[in-house]
Amino acid sequence: MSGEALAARIRAGETLLGAWCSLPGSGAAGFLAAGGVDYVVCDLQHGLVSEADLPTLFPAIEVRGAAPVVRLLANDPAAIGRALDLGAHGIVVPNVNSAEEAGSAVGATRYPPHGTRGFGPILGARTRGGDALDDIAVIVQIESAAAVECVEDIARVEGVTALYVGPWDLSVSLGVPVPPDLDGVVLASAIARVRGAADAAGLPAGVHTIRAASAVPLAASGWRLVNVADDVTLMRDGVAAGVELLRPS
Repeated sequence: MSGEALAARIRAGETLLGAWCSLPGSGAAGFLAAGGVDYVVCDLQHGLVSEADLPTLFPAIEVRGAAPVVRLLANDPAAIGRALDLGAHGIVVPNVNSAEEAGSAVGATRYPPHGTRGFGPILGARTRGGDALDDIAVIVQIESAAAVECVEDIARVEGVTALYVGPWDLSVSLGVPVPPDLDGVVLASAIARVRGAADAAGLPAGVHTIRAASAVPLAASGWRLVNVADDVTLMRDGVAAGVELLRPS
């Protein structure tokens, strides 16, 4: 899938299934993609993946038909341009707390005169007919009380492709317990506001989960970016299940 294809599919409102890759090396990323997901997010913010790993991870994901996406360390134009030069089809931008911050992220994905991204021919910018491609999936994370308060403005920023709720950080910001309880009154109300803003702006949206069982009701209720697996959680759950069979409490 090309970067343009990923952005177009998100905008079309397809329900896309993703997986979260926190481990370096092509093995985990490739196995996640081979499971049949539409995209794999390489997590630079909270995973063990570093920028140096991306040139190895991206081909392992693409060869299996999924789109490589990067969750950035921060909403930084230089970091965004670097991830895209290395071949990311989309970005997940953490801690977007205003329309201005969302606009900065969008601008960093676009070449002048529509944005601020620098052209990097050494790494081979993706092109079509001699023109640099700048149709990148820009997925902004809503993960603070401040972001929820202005989420309607964020959703209306031209070039934002989707909203994505980070329920762990949002729970902390709202002063409710973690792990997040998606049915808890305070968190559920904030998430509903994000969904309402996304629907009003015609944007797809998602709520991050780390297990398929949690993702099923979200997909059924119309959330369009659905994370079905996390490599670290899969490994931990698998080992714990085996230990429980052999050493029941």
